Amino acid sequence: MSTPPNSEEFYKKLKEQLYDTALWPSEYLYKFIVISDTKKIKQIEGLFNNLGAVIETKESKNGKYTSLSINVSMKNPEAVIDKYKEVAEKVEGVISL
Repeated sequence: MSTPPNSEEFYKKLKEQLYDTALWPSEYLYKFIVISDTKKIKQIEGLFNNLGAVIETKESKNGKYTSLSINVSMKNPEAVIDKYKEVAEKVEGVISL
């Protein structure tokens, strides 16, 4: 996963920002980048199944990478962060933006 060296500090700051900028529950836009591997893409999509997520994928110009934009309603900042952690834990090489 691509998180800053002190990921707990990163998540603490993100949580504060999310509370300050939105009323919860709220729509949240996740963005991930993975190597263009159907298995990895399906793995990420599967983690958002049953959440009513709208998922858009876009391949890079040379086709080596795929970006996923996932718009989904989340109940609170803790749920947003838990989902980031779950994706990082289960999908090798994913970059979270």
